Amino acid sequence: MFFAKDFIETAEGLIFAVVEQGLEGGKVLCFLRYVLTPSGWKKVATEQANNLLQQQHSDYLHYSTVLDAHLHAVDADRIVKHHQPKHRLQQLMQAPRHDAVERDLFRLCKLFEQYGLDLAQTGVTGSILVGVQNQSSDIDLVCYGRDIFHQCRAITRKLIEQGHLQALNDRDWQQSYERRSCELSFGDYVWHERRKCNKAVINGRKFDLNFIDRCANSEAVVYQKCGAITLQCRVINDAHAFDYPAEFKIDHQQINAIVSFTATYTGQAVNGEMVEVSGVLEQSQHGVKRIVVGSSREAHGEYIKVIPCLS
Repeated sequence: MFFAKDFIETAEGLIFAVVEQGLEGGKVLCFLRYVLTPSGWKKVATEQANNLLQQQHSDYLHYSTVLDAHLHAVDADRIVKHHQPKHRLQQLMQAPRHDAVERDLFRLCKLFEQYGLDLAQTGVTGSILVGVQNQSSDIDLVCYGRDIFHQCRAITRKLIEQGHLQALNDRDWQQSYERRSCELSFGDYVWHERRKCNKAVINGRKFDLNFIDRCANSEAVVYQKCGAITLQCRVINDAHAFDYPAEFKIDHQQINAIVSFTATYTGQAVNGEMVEVSGVLEQSQHGVKRIVVGSSREAHGEYIKVIPCLS
């Protein structure tokens, strides 16, 4: 089974990040992240990835009828290695030697374990998953299960309060903001992020917590894009706010929910809050309408932000 945050490798020296659970027409939906060069693995940005595939491996370019989006896809039988976050973390926790990044990961996981977290339900993704981390790499932890994820957030909050972990400083937030290149102002971005408790610092190294629901319903629902939309509405159900994609049920007569495929807006709002959302209106074959934020990888012009309550 393939899950978001897994990586897959092909014989051509390409590593793709899986973006959707399961298969679509025998293909794993994904996006190219690393290319093998004479000097080793090189990370590629979105535009580079698309250009490289167009020029050299156009068979990996894919239009998903389910997502109504252009992305990348690999036939399952062309995968030579399936990089799984849970397996990689267990391997690193039992390894006799670690580099600087792996030492920080090991220490972080031991802290979580001391506070009752079941490490068997966690994993590590990003550069560490495929062993291409460098001294400045962040740590991307994956929590498999809603309860595990929220427990991990609560432990993170407690460890910051007790001084075992540190909150991000202004420089950390600035770097995070620049990487996201989102539509929010810096102040708005930091205000929303601080309260999520899914980021912190250990030994000067930033880490993120990610949630994967292995029991998610993978039944394909086809949506068609109806056009751009901006509106203000109230969130009435945030139970899936940290899922991939994140979902916020809203109080609206015609539109059922806001869905975000962009990590920036995961956990962005809680029950009862008014939000302004800008995205793409979609409708399913059953007439269900939703607003999608992250209709493209960069999501230019698309956002979710809480509207402060004026008292």
